[in-house]
Amino acid sequence: MKAIAFDTLEFAKRLREAGFSEKQAEALATAVAEIIESRLATKEDVALLQRDIEQLRGELKRDIEELRGEVKRDIESLRRDMQELELRLKHDLTLRLGIMMTAAVAIVATLVKLL
Repeated sequence: MKAIAFDTLEFAKRLREAGFSEKQAEALATAVAEIIESRLATKEDVALLQRDIEQLRGELKRDIEELRGEVKRDIESLRRDMQELELRLKHDLTLRLGIMMTAAVAIVATLVKLL
């Protein structure tokens, strides 16, 4: 509920003194009063808006902290996956190197027998 004090009677009186007709002064006073009532914010409106902003700020901080936790968990999971991949890769390379060395020794041994 807005409670803005605007004296339309005084405003209309000043307009008449400035040369406006009675009808013009009343119409302008009414229009200005409507604009003030519908568009200007009261102290209560500002206080409500500030409260809403503070509430949103708190929610945003909680959301950011939650996202940080999720990102940290995702990074830790990614690190574990990369370490596991590195171990598998080392194992595979070691196995391949062993197979190649065995094959090379077998080929050399076969060549020695044949020659």
